[in-house]
Amino acid sequence: MGNQIKTVLLLGALTGFFILIGGMAGGRQGIVIAFILAVVMNFFSYWFSDKIVLAMYKAKEVTEAQAPDLYRIVANLTQKAGMPMPKVYIIPGQSPNAFATGRNPAHAAVAVTEGMLKLANSAELEGVLAHELTHVKNRDTLICAIAATVAGAIMVLASMARWSAIFGGFGGRGDNRQGNNIIGLLFMAILAPFAAMLIQMAISRSREYLADDGAADLTGNPNGLASALGKLASYSQRIPLDANPSTAHMFIVNPLSAQRISRFFSTHPPIEERIERLRKKTGMSA
Repeated sequence: MGNQIKTVLLLGALTGFFILIGGMAGGRQGIVIAFILAVVMNFFSYWFSDKIVLAMYKAKEVTEAQAPDLYRIVANLTQKAGMPMPKVYIIPGQSPNAFATGRNPAHAAVAVTEGMLKLANSAELEGVLAHELTHVKNRDTLICAIAATVAGAIMVLASMARWSAIFGGFGGRGDNRQGNNIIGLLFMAILAPFAAMLIQMAISRSREYLADDGAADLTGNPNGLASALGKLASYSQRIPLDANPSTAHMFIVNPLSAQRISRFFSTHPPIEERIERLRKKTGMSA
């Protein structure tokens, strides 16, 4: 429940930045223009992101006959969760990882790498898939799309703010709120996009914790996912995935973690913390 509240607060903070910089850069008109542009840009991504990302990683859809064990685990978990059966994909490559995509539970897909199938035992694979299915059930794709839309609008407004500072504001002489403080406007134009990026990443991290909790509840075995994360922490760095940074938030572990990204600039919480939280559910130490 704490991470749900955190998500709401972070989305509220994004909205606050949006309104603040919008008022400084272009007033109500600026806010409307930026928001429309952001919605248009993210609508396509939200509606077609599943096809785009699956094609990006050359994922191949598999049937029950082609991958019986994988398909069985997904089918059992979706039945327990009361969800529609998603499409199941396998990604070529030895780097272990997995992700879920789709705009809603009725149009979802789960994908695992060949390396994940080789590395994980049955309980670990079940934990990983339960984590991804929880993302689908929680509609995290939609939540991330909303965050991306607001953050994208802030980026547009930041650009407007810079031009507003250069030309003395868009509101004319009668609008004392705009163009009078050029230094402040430029500062906000730089600060707001940076803050929006940090907030967007914090939202992603909070959804990861929720998916971990959901997986533990769905499988009844927190140790399965904890064990899988432990293996992934090691193997994903030794066998890195050639991943696009724009899709890093989708994977169960950050495929860019080998670059030692600061936790504040990461889309995922530290794996050690995730394992510790899962272990505590069964009274075990990490």
